[in-house]
Amino acid sequence: MVDDVFIHESSYVDEGVTLGKGTKVWHFCHIQKGAILGENCSLGQNVNIGPQVKIGNGVRIQNNVSVYEGVEIEDNVFLGPSCVFTNVLMPRADKSVNGHYDRTLVKEGASLGANCTIVCGHTIGRRALVAAGAVVTKDVPDYAIVAGVPARVIGKTEE
Repeated sequence: MVDDVFIHESSYVDEGVTLGKGTKVWHFCHIQKGAILGENCSLGQNVNIGPQVKIGNGVRIQNNVSVYEGVEIEDNVFLGPSCVFTNVLMPRADKSVNGHYDRTLVKEGASLGANCTIVCGHTIGRRALVAAGAVVTKDVPDYAIVAGVPARVIGKTEE
């Protein structure tokens, strides 16, 4: 433990990373240069945080999640096991993106279920809930519950 931060010995934290007080980084994680994580975050096994990613306070990231450059996570967000973010809308193996990523924002208190996919360029609203396995292809309103492929609003969460 250094400065009230726990980093498991099997994880890599690049230079230039900021980790807030009380944050825990478990087995086989990689946090890349320029990433900023707030206080009291928890990263499960095999989590990758891309360069320049900003993550708020109290965020819980479950196993096997990659948060790529261009994604921003606000406070108190839950990212379920193996949820997926993208950051390039039209990727091609033979074309460089040159650091041009579509922005994705996950607002305060949102929860993303296991194995959901968030297509880049969208906002997940405050306290919204994305069901396990859903594929988000457009913005999710505040307090909405979305499910399905593509994800559609099926209900509303409460404060």
